[in-house]
Amino acid sequence: MIEKILVGTYTKKHSEGIYELSLDTEKRELSEVTLVGKAGNPTYLAKSKANRVYAIDAESDNGEKVGGLKIFDASNRPFDEIGKTLAPGSSPAYVTVDEGRQLVYTANYHMGTVTVYKIEADGTLTQVDQVKHTGAGPRPEQADGPHPHFADLTPDGRLVVCDLGNDTVYIYNISDDGHLEENHRFNCARGFGPRHIIFNPDTNMAYMVGELASKVAVLAYDPAAGTLALQQGISTIPRDWTAHNGAAAVRMSADHKFLYVSNRGYNSIAVFEIAEDGTLTLIDNTPSEGDFPRDFNLNHDDQFLVVVHQNSDNATLFARDAVTGKLTKIQQDVTVPEGVAVLFED
Repeated sequence: MIEKILVGTYTKKHSEGIYELSLDTEKRELSEVTLVGKAGNPTYLAKSKANRVYAIDAESDNGEKVGGLKIFDASNRPFDEIGKTLAPGSSPAYVTVDEGRQLVYTANYHMGTVTVYKIEADGTLTQVDQVKHTGAGPRPEQADGPHPHFADLTPDGRLVVCDLGNDTVYIYNISDDGHLEENHRFNCARGFGPRHIIFNPDTNMAYMVGELASKVAVLAYDPAAGTLALQQGISTIPRDWTAHNGAAAVRMSADHKFLYVSNRGYNSIAVFEIAEDGTLTLIDNTPSEGDFPRDFNLNHDDQFLVVVHQNSDNATLFARDAVTGKLTKIQQDVTVPEGVAVLFED
């Protein structure tokens, strides 16, 4: 079986935008990448059921920086560009699609904003709301204010936003037309730097990565109240690692028994076992076989894990043991320029 993978990149050196990899699950190998969509720093991607790809985009307008989203119809290769939503300032860090409400959400790290767009019939976007955060954390990376790094849906359809800059997780109620109303704030430990969060809908437990602390916070989510409560904190790196590390992406196996987190600096995939009560035990830290693994993802049946490396321009393919959760390297020499996002296509 051939599975297609979209890879978002930085375009600071030699990348030109969005690339596509193929995973042959029988041969257990990745193909070389092909360029499918040109964009400026498409560092995160989302794809709708209507086959539209919404990609982060950074451009220049008469010498001024503009950022937002570039929209593609993914029916053809290369993609057909169908629109843009660009505004003065830096581009967002995260994008996701809300199929039920036909909305798109972005989190803008540098601008401190969360933006909501309506999906029009042709796939293009119209902005309907935007909220701006305030506050700052104690670390140098937080000194210049709020940095929303993630905005996505909770299992019950609220919007959860991780703000790395002010150590806060926001839960917003969403109206049918896309307007946000703050429902709850969870205050992390100072300097935690919340980056991404993932939910187990069966147990209402959430797992939040702290980039600056290199930790995972285990949180109990109350869907009736829309609130979070801390249950556990656990490191993603060994105690004796003193060089820089930034925890990044988090993924969970479909059976909800294992959690995976990428470490940039320690350059590994941390493997956690999930207990029946939702708490975590670190069982392995597998070298990612590259430098600065910003993102990774599991394939459709969780047999494989693909990680891309921003600094060493390569992708690594791992086989995953469904019983132990551990990873075994299969392939590490596939060239991917400045890879920072991994999205398996439907």
